[in-house]
Amino acid sequence: MNNPSPPVVPRILPRKDSSIVVLTGAGISKESGLDTFRDANGIWSRVSWEDVATPEAFARQPDRVHAFYNMRRARTRSIDVQPNKAHLALALLESLWPGQVLIVTQNVDSLHEKAGSVNLIHMHGNYDEARCNFCGAVVEWIEDMSTEDICSGCVRSGGMRPNVVWFGETPMGLDEITEALLSCDLFISIGTSGNVYPAAGFVAMARRQEQTHTVELNLEPSSGAMMFHEVHHGPATVIVPSYINALLAKI
Repeated sequence: MNNPSPPVVPRILPRKDSSIVVLTGAGISKESGLDTFRDANGIWSRVSWEDVATPEAFARQPDRVHAFYNMRRARTRSIDVQPNKAHLALALLESLWPGQVLIVTQNVDSLHEKAGSVNLIHMHGNYDEARCNFCGAVVEWIEDMSTEDICSGCVRSGGMRPNVVWFGETPMGLDEITEALLSCDLFISIGTSGNVYPAAGFVAMARRQEQTHTVELNLEPSSGAMMFHEVHHGPATVIVPSYINALLAKI
């Protein structure tokens, strides 16, 4: 029988009214059954991002782009893809922590919402939304998408696209994220490789404030692990609930 993993105990416990910013990456959703993009066996090892994840690709072959995202959207909505213990722990932290908790996710699935998180920024967009290239209208979208779909805002067809950030586009919510990072007391990075900017630079931004403590919770050391005050490595479903439980025990 395997010995249970020891609890992850924070080296520094923040004040009860501390503000917390949490960054999540593909590693947290991988344990719910979703493929990552950049791993050795990730999505971009099987599909060329130049063909499906740029504005130029959409202008050139919109049907191919729609087919790719229709497949991804259907996968994220599969009955077997559900929030895991790490998602649920973060939703619990947000609901119980006396100070502000902001979750910034690089993921385009809706597992944080399904877990109960509310104060959330999808910096790379969301599979469950569509945006019109003509008028910019954003609407909820859970079905397949095609070039024949008509925008409810400008009533034009051919312009509806997944509301996700493609290569060459600017991530969403950067002003709000920057403001939160420059004023938070605790920054936690979960399940991210540390290779993708601007998210990879968030730890450096948070550390501009002397009072901000930075923590990495990751399966293995990220590219920027040395930048963090504190690191804990292991499966997200183990180390995230353990760390969050220790924080909540302070209340």
